[in-house]
Amino acid sequence: MNLPDIPADARLYLKPTWFVPSPIGLPDGAAARMSNGLIWFQGYELTARRNGERIVRVTIPVDSFADALVSLPESLTERAHSLAANISAQRSPLMLGERTIRFDAPQVMAILNVTPDSFSDGGKYMEDPNAAADAGFAMASAGAALIDIGGESTRPRAEKIWEGDEIARIVPVIERLAMAGVSVSVDTRKAAVMEAALAAGAKVVNDVSALRYDPRSMEVVAAAKCPVILMHAPSAGDDPHDNPAGYRDVVAEVFDMLEERIEACVAGGIARDRIMVDPGLGFGKGLADNLALVNGLATFQGLGVPLLFAGSRKRLIGALSNEAAASERLGGSIALAFRAAEQGAQMVRVHDVKESVQALHLWRGLADAGLSAV
Repeated sequence: MNLPDIPADARLYLKPTWFVPSPIGLPDGAAARMSNGLIWFQGYELTARRNGERIVRVTIPVDSFADALVSLPESLTERAHSLAANISAQRSPLMLGERTIRFDAPQVMAILNVTPDSFSDGGKYMEDPNAAADAGFAMASAGAALIDIGGESTRPRAEKIWEGDEIARIVPVIERLAMAGVSVSVDTRKAAVMEAALAAGAKVVNDVSALRYDPRSMEVVAAAKCPVILMHAPSAGDDPHDNPAGYRDVVAEVFDMLEERIEACVAGGIARDRIMVDPGLGFGKGLADNLALVNGLATFQGLGVPLLFAGSRKRLIGALSNEAAASERLGGSIALAFRAAEQGAQMVRVHDVKESVQALHLWRGLADAGLSAV
C-alpha cells in the first residue's frame, strides 16, 4: 500500500479501526490487540496534520502497516511505530496498597460529590459525612473499583471555594471509606487538598486541570508516588470550561495536550505507569466536539496509558434527548459507557454504579463469547 506524500514536519495520529470479535480464523498478523483487553482490530486510521490542518487521512490494514510506512520520512515512521506500540502495550494495573485494579476488562469509578452545587447530584451529602460514606459503601458493594470523592463543583462558572472548606467536606468521608478498605480517589485541583486527602487514605489523585492549576500539585503527586488521572480541560484557570478559541480538530488537540502533560509529569518525577488520562468530555466542548471525542476515543490508546471515560449524565445526552434533565439521563449514560468499553476505555466514571456494572458485565460476556466462537 502506498501512502500519500506526508512532509516530515507533519504530526501523526493513529486510531484502531475495523474491529473484530476475535483473531481466531484470521491469517497471522491480520489483527492486532488493543492493550491487554479483549479488543482486536484489523486496521489503523492514520491522520496527518500540518499547521493545524488535516492533510491526510487513510486507513491501513494491520498486516500492511510496516510496509506502508516505508515511504514516510524517518521521524514519522518512528512516530507511527511508537503510536502502534502504545496501542498494543499492556496497561499497568493501579497498585493501591493492598488493592490492585487490573485493566483486562473495563472498571467502574463511582462519583461521590460532597458539594452543594454539582450539576447532577450536588447537595445530597453536604451536611452528613456518614450518609456520604454510606453512599460510597453502597457503590463499592455494587461493583465500583474506585470511589471518586470531590468537594468542589467543576460545572461552568461554578464559584471557587477555599481549600480549607474543600478539605472539611471530603476528609471525613474519605477517612470512613478508607478505614473500611474501600479504594478512594480524590477529585481536586488543589495541592493542599490532595495532601489532606492522601493523608486521610485516598490512593489516587484525579485532577481536571491535569496538574496545571496549582503549581505545587505535581510535586505533591510525585512525592506521594500515587496514581494520577490527567483530564483535558481547555483552561487551567478557575473555570476549566473557558474556551473562547474553540477547536479545529478536537480529538487531535486533546491528544496533543494529554501527551504533553504525560511527558511533563514523567519529567516531574511521576512514573508513567502511575498515569491515567481522561479526554474531558463536556469541559469547554460543544455537542459536535463531544460526539467527535466519543467517536475518536480509540485514538487515545496511542498515549499508551489507561484511559478513563467520564460521560455519565453529561450535557451531550440531554442535547440528544429532548433536553432531558440530568437525573433523566440513565439510558444515555449507559450507552456512552458501553460505547467507551467498545473503544477500549479501561475505566468509566459514573453516577449509576449498579446499572453501569451490569452493562459492562454484559459487554465482557459478549467479548468472551466472540473470542470463543468457532
